[in-house]
Amino acid sequence: MPSTNEQTPTIDLRAFSLVFFEECAEHLADMERLLLAMDPHNPDQEDLNAIFRAAHSIKGGGGIFGFEDMTVVTHELESVLDLVRGGETALTPAMVDLFLMAADVIAMQLAGRREGAPVDDGAVGGVCAALRALHSASPSTPSEPDDAGRNIQSASPEPVRYRIDFTPSPDIFCRGIRIENLFEEIAELGRLRVNAEIPETVELSAFDPELCHTRWSLELETTAPESEILDIFEFVADDGSIAMTAMERPQEQRAPAGQAPLQPDVSPVRESRGRDLADGSIRVGVTKVDQIINQVGELVITQAMLTQLGSVLDPVQFADLHRGLQQLSRNTRDLQESVMSIRLVPISLVFSRFPRMVRDLAAKLGKDIELRMVGEGTELDKGLVEKLADPLTHLVRNAVDHAIESPEARVAAGKPAAGTITLRASQVGGKIVIDVMDDGSGLDRQKILKKATERGLAASDAMSDDEVWQLIFAPGFSTAEAVTDVSGRGVGMDVVLRNVQALGGRVSVTSEAGRGTRLTLSLPLTLAILDGLSVAVGKERFIIPINAIVESLQPQTGDIRTVNGTGRVLQMRGEYLPFIPLHELFAIGGAEERPEAGVLVVVDAEGEKVALQVDALVDEQQVVIKSLEDNYRKVPGSAGATIMGDGRVALILDVGEITSLWRGRIREEAA
Repeated sequence: MPSTNEQTPTIDLRAFSLVFFEECAEHLADMERLLLAMDPHNPDQEDLNAIFRAAHSIKGGGGIFGFEDMTVVTHELESVLDLVRGGETALTPAMVDLFLMAADVIAMQLAGRREGAPVDDGAVGGVCAALRALHSASPSTPSEPDDAGRNIQSASPEPVRYRIDFTPSPDIFCRGIRIENLFEEIAELGRLRVNAEIPETVELSAFDPELCHTRWSLELETTAPESEILDIFEFVADDGSIAMTAMERPQEQRAPAGQAPLQPDVSPVRESRGRDLADGSIRVGVTKVDQIINQVGELVITQAMLTQLGSVLDPVQFADLHRGLQQLSRNTRDLQESVMSIRLVPISLVFSRFPRMVRDLAAKLGKDIELRMVGEGTELDKGLVEKLADPLTHLVRNAVDHAIESPEARVAAGKPAAGTITLRASQVGGKIVIDVMDDGSGLDRQKILKKATERGLAASDAMSDDEVWQLIFAPGFSTAEAVTDVSGRGVGMDVVLRNVQALGGRVSVTSEAGRGTRLTLSLPLTLAILDGLSVAVGKERFIIPINAIVESLQPQTGDIRTVNGTGRVLQMRGEYLPFIPLHELFAIGGAEERPEAGVLVVVDAEGEKVALQVDALVDEQQVVIKSLEDNYRKVPGSAGATIMGDGRVALILDVGEITSLWRGRIREEAA
């Protein structure tokens, strides 16, 4: 017998409600996306059904976990949506706005439950009252004339009887789920009968009152579709714990006299959507994934060390060892690619927040703006997705507020009254490129120069357009005439640049007066592992990302020329490429100074070809990216560091930043 002093352990329900919180956020995102894309005058029936199911799932999950406050708004929203999808109430633009407000309130309640954020009870009550008023004001079910011209009520779908076998997992109570709430939710769909069964006798000495030893057999007579019934079990049914069968219709229970009984209309056993999701995906905490990635990274380093040690052994005498090391290398690469793919998510997770934001800001500013999104399926590291939200939000808000003109101004300029903002994502080599484009007025060169001079920044008319555009990234810089709650406080573009650079990326700007502006964010595909080429410069080793390399060559005498104000260039097949000797840039002694005695690696530095001089090409290998800033300090021209097979640290080169550093040095020397 347990000691009387022994206390029952406290159960942390937050861990078990995490799945509900994540699913709820996904349902809200789906609702918002569908509502924003919906034509109120001609709504798609399937979209209406999907919005209703999302609201119903949130309501059911909230009730099951005891979050009764979250069921208040969803209940009212569900009632109005049911009238709309049934054709009893016509959808209007004002209804869509109200539905979006309801989604915002539910999101606020979700944040309150998940993070302890404050909840505005006034907003909750206001939305509920507005939804309740819509429901109360709706006309009765429309009538249709029969063949004799008499009005009759539209035929309702015939009820179906379902048998539902539910065998919950033993720890269902420990997860904070209350069975009575579940059954109350199901009973709202029709007539419900519940039978409890204990499949086997449990010895009293082994009986644990915190575990569930019961299974349930339910019979539900309802007009609701199967999907609506299964939605109720979404947060409680584990893999294989529920099966549902359609039985005979109620009016078919007795066969006419003299005839054989009708066989039940039995459909194949269908498991809950929880089973479908379990077969296709599994939710794993990001921390666990990061741990696996870090461990795989260390495995890559260990594999490189073993390969380095094996390279000095006789390949004939140690043939089996060499074959084993080659197999280890292949397996390590396959494992690394598989693990890295786990963290890749579509950029639509970020893009999906902007249609609502653009819609609301445009209405507030009296502008007509269309948002286009291209390449939403482009995948990148989850860590990048989370950190991209703020920079992209700044860029989109600026485009709405500053770039797109008013409808009157656009028409006067010969443009369509509606402006367009385009978000485009694509993968170029090992980089993700995101463009934020608009067809607005473009950047005003003279206005930027004037503001820069007023703020004491180095600016002159002799500056190129590219140099002028870079001034907008100065801290506190703003050309807004007035401060608003949208923008104009001098905070934004410097934050964009700082955040993107912290991710190892770069920002570039192109603009044309009267035609629009394009801001381009170039970011690494992943923050963990990359394929690189190891090069030697003196006794130092550097890593050049493979995706940045165009070709390598050994120049001839006369291929390197000097151009005033530009420095040395490489003449290659009619092109003149900037020439950068790495030993000079990093002040490395003992390196080969003559270009013709070394090797030139031609790289793509954000659309421009550049030739880097190194002593030799060493090896192509996978490298694990380690942050220098976290462990040492920022090193200009580097995108991090890695540990080589011999234990030495090698810098991973950022070819774009190297090009900028070299040009800065050339300008200083010319001055």
